[in-house]
Amino acid sequence: MPERILVVDDEVDLATSCTRLLESRGYVTGIASSAEEALESLNSLDYQLVLTDLKMPGMGGMELLRHVREKSQEMPVIMMTAYSTVEDAVEAMRLGAADFVPKPFTPDHLVIVVEKALEKHSLRRENQSLRDQLSQEFSFDNIIGKSAAMAQIFESIKKISGTDISVLVTGASGTGKELIARSIHANSKRASQPFVPINCGALPENLVESEIFGYDKGAFTGAAKPKPGLLEGAHGGTFFLDEIGELPPALQVKFLRVLEDGRFRRLGSTQEREVDVRLVCATNQNLDQVVEEGDFREDLFYRINTFPIHLPPLRERRDDIALLADHYLQVYAKKNGMDVAEISPEAMDLLMGHEWRGNVREL
Repeated sequence: MPERILVVDDEVDLATSCTRLLESRGYVTGIASSAEEALESLNSLDYQLVLTDLKMPGMGGMELLRHVREKSQEMPVIMMTAYSTVEDAVEAMRLGAADFVPKPFTPDHLVIVVEKALEKHSLRRENQSLRDQLSQEFSFDNIIGKSAAMAQIFESIKKISGTDISVLVTGASGTGKELIARSIHANSKRASQPFVPINCGALPENLVESEIFGYDKGAFTGAAKPKPGLLEGAHGGTFFLDEIGELPPALQVKFLRVLEDGRFRRLGSTQEREVDVRLVCATNQNLDQVVEEGDFREDLFYRINTFPIHLPPLRERRDDIALLADHYLQVYAKKNGMDVAEISPEAMDLLMGHEWRGNVREL
């Protein structure tokens, strides 16, 4: 269905010209000669955009914008004026105007502004619709995507939501492997229990064992008292081993034992302890090749690779770029207390054409 646009201006000739122009581009239009009339029309018909003059007798465009925002935080409102000032523009954008068009304007300029506002509005609605759809049964917080690849990943997470099987998430750096791991946890029966992550490649080899398995008093110089490891902290929940390919060979044996019978020993201890965790691992390496080269145990690989999930690089799911860009624009604008209205079409073209070697992290 074509979008419906309400044009509001006390100059009837100009309003009529605008409606004719927009109708020639395929839009359905309505016309109001005052803000009061516009509010009545908005109450009776479903509009997707309001194009209003700023200065009008009685209620002005700024007040109309406030009323529209009380009813909808999303509907784009474009302000037109022949008397624009920087202060007017700043105030209009602060109140949530989609754009500010100075009179006189060319037909092409007005159409571009309208198209841009509607495209942005559609993107936001699509983003929210996707979130609402996914959140009805499952939690995919902060995972944004509508591409076929992401749809398949969402289905995979749903498929294993009621199980405890080990999962191996593969993909290049920056694709969002930890987000997938957190989503697997959030949609599992262990969701109320801890999610504990560790990056095997971020710690020196001599510290990895004590961090994961903990240690007893006297296990090494400086071990004045016993300390439980991250694995024990994940008891009942999910333990996420990022960059599992970097796990030292000696610890690969210990993890195989955990997967086989849920038992382990702290560093420097002879006491066996039991732990109940769901293991999710991730890697940016080709583990099949690492196994062939003898740097990763084949039996452990088959244990952790019970259910593989592959995250393709961002350049292979370009359908997700605009959604991701809009999502992060809003997140960081809010975080930094900034009013950032949108990404311009020119900037979006650059984003869509970029190679994204750093994937979502780079974006």
